[in-house]
Amino acid sequence: MTGRYDETEGQGPEEPVVVRDRRRIDPLTGEVRSAAPEAEPKEGPKHAAPAEEAAVPAEPEPAAHAGPGLGESIVDDSVSVATGLEKELAERTADLQRLQAEYANYRKRVDRDREQVVAGAKASVVNDLLPLLDDLERAEQHGDLTGAFKAVGEKLVGSLQRSGLEAFGAEGEPFDPSVHEAVQHSTSPDVAGPTVTTVMRRGYRFGERVLRAALVGVTDHEPGGSTTEPIDQPVGGELPLEGELFDENNR
Repeated sequence: MTGRYDETEGQGPEEPVVVRDRRRIDPLTGEVRSAAPEAEPKEGPKHAAPAEEAAVPAEPEPAAHAGPGLGESIVDDSVSVATGLEKELAERTADLQRLQAEYANYRKRVDRDREQVVAGAKASVVNDLLPLLDDLERAEQHGDLTGAFKAVGEKLVGSLQRSGLEAFGAEGEPFDPSVHEAVQHSTSPDVAGPTVTTVMRRGYRFGERVLRAALVGVTDHEPGGSTTEPIDQPVGGELPLEGELFDENNR
């Protein structure tokens, strides 16, 4: 009778698997382990030892953190990149601020030029109407400015005054050569200085611009003449002085 073949027959007891931790740094404490002599394996079948050792791969030793070597740079590249970006951002911000300031100055200059052009155009139109104002003034002085003609003249003068026209050159004003044109001169002790006493044609200014100077007559101050005290007549029995006798002989 043939018995059942058992594969386990004829083999010895299985050897336990041995795992050796060869890491130099303890993973729990982080300290470097001291080198210890490896324990010799127990005697057993020599063909099983290589398989057991190959079952546990050796872990690579972690590289110790060391400082920069000789000649190596200690500047972090990330810090350099951040510094460069901040510098570029500051330059772009300065450029934008400069452009904004230039644009603001340009707008102010354009607005000022526009105002000057508008004021110049108004002054040119008003300057052409000055002869008409002179005719209205002469008609009023002669009593010819009446009726509808007077109403139209007053409306015209009022509109020009609201636009900025201002007349100057009245009797009694101090003489100013920048706005007065003297065509007549006289002296009088009644005035304290150069004074406008006659207005032949009014002057006009539009805003700060003088459109036409006023034609005036100017009177200057005349100092009074020297006065001499009268000589007293000699009383009876008194002789005249030398000066008085000389004056009488000259007479």
